[in-house]
Amino acid sequence: MATTKAPSHQKEEGIGGGGGSNLKPKLRKPVFVKVNQLKPGTSGHNLTVKVLSSTTVQDKRSRKTMSSYGDGIANTRIAECLIGDDTGTILFTARNDQVDLMKPGTTIIIRNSKIDMFKGSMRLSVDRWGRIEVTEPAEFVVKEDNNLSLVEYELVNVVEE
Repeated sequence: MATTKAPSHQKEEGIGGGGGSNLKPKLRKPVFVKVNQLKPGTSGHNLTVKVLSSTTVQDKRSRKTMSSYGDGIANTRIAECLIGDDTGTILFTARNDQVDLMKPGTTIIIRNSKIDMFKGSMRLSVDRWGRIEVTEPAEFVVKEDNNLSLVEYELVNVVEE
């Protein structure tokens, strides 16, 4: 019975066929996009943006339904923040601890964000798989006359014939 051996380049990159290989896959460098490149229904976006404004839309204490969370009370804070770069602006939905980072004038790096649709318009958000971090002030001037959240989209069903 003949056995086949994985090519040596696969083992070096950590994509070979197991067999006790302890090599990890190589990490990829994040690809940063500009605000004007965002499209409905997409995710995995990395951006460097400035916070223009932050408006709290919900700040309340509510009871959790599961008793395994300790006291059963949770703070739910949501803020809508206008963020942007040198290509445009978009509304960002900040939740709970994210709200504290979104202070007007701050430059932030958003990693692994996604586009949510709310009443037909785009909103950027970061779930538990993403990250927000405050960084050094950016040099760019925000282009405020291109707000992607003001563009209204309509869901259209396409029938193939």
